[in-house]
Amino acid sequence: MISVKNLRKTFGSFLAVDALSFHVARGEVLGFLGPNGAGKSTTMKMITGFLRPDGGEIFVNGIDVLTEPMRAQKEFGYLPEGAPAWPEMTPRAFLNFIASIRGLSGLERDRARDKAIAITELHAVLDQPIDTLSKGFRRRVGLAQAIMHDPSILIMDEPTDGLDPNQKHHVREAISEMAQSKAIIISTHILEEVEAICTRALVIDRGQLVANGTPAALAGQSRYRGAVSLTVPTEGVSLIIQSLQSWPEIISIEQVQRGPEMSVVLFPNEGQAQSVIARIQARSDWVVKGLALEHGRLDDVFRSLTGRP
Repeated sequence: MISVKNLRKTFGSFLAVDALSFHVARGEVLGFLGPNGAGKSTTMKMITGFLRPDGGEIFVNGIDVLTEPMRAQKEFGYLPEGAPAWPEMTPRAFLNFIASIRGLSGLERDRARDKAIAITELHAVLDQPIDTLSKGFRRRVGLAQAIMHDPSILIMDEPTDGLDPNQKHHVREAISEMAQSKAIIISTHILEEVEAICTRALVIDRGQLVANGTPAALAGQSRYRGAVSLTVPTEGVSLIIQSLQSWPEIISIEQVQRGPEMSVVLFPNEGQAQSVIARIQARSDWVVKGLALEHGRLDDVFRSLTGRP
């Protein structure tokens, strides 16, 4: 439903997006990842027709965005960075205005507006000026306008920015439900969100694609894959570590202090993780608060792909 090929964009001498290519199919929620300045927002603005690329092709539902931008824009809902809206308008008036732009009127408009309001839980602030709303509510107003016309493609820049944990959970559930019939791109810095709702993730750095795969597959490239995570009380941890250092199955140990408890990551020899877990479980003299086999960490992979001085 979305096809991007050899996309390129410069701002003066700065190369923001460099030969970027990817596809998104119906039913996919694509997590679009990268450090600040990597080219994520620029790419999304080009896909939605707000910026013209210097080179490359963009098609949405078979429509060429470069030659037919207005026809293409009917195909998607877009939540841009910052969720801009007229500050003096109320959410109700703003959504009615957006509905009219999308060609909705009468009963069809009311049904579409009320459904978007229900999904984004805006009932409590419908008649307040938008500039009086919290960041989280303004973000939800932006999400409501993006989904109002039930588009087949959703493109969202930080959709849960500013939301509290309960609101984030609700929005994530809504995105997962909508994804069954749509193609969705989400730009986010929240890696937990990628693991929770995205079926695939792209990582870009300096405008170039550096990774493409499911969140689980990318996390599996982490150095923590196959490690053993052990949580014990900080008091007395030095004796436990001293004992672990003598075990031949363990190559190295990493410690992270977390208040009264200590998280210890054990890196065993290949194929020895279960043996290490069994030995720890057999130690009746140790107070073990947590014990798990690591499947990898997405944040570790992200840093290894994009980290630089």
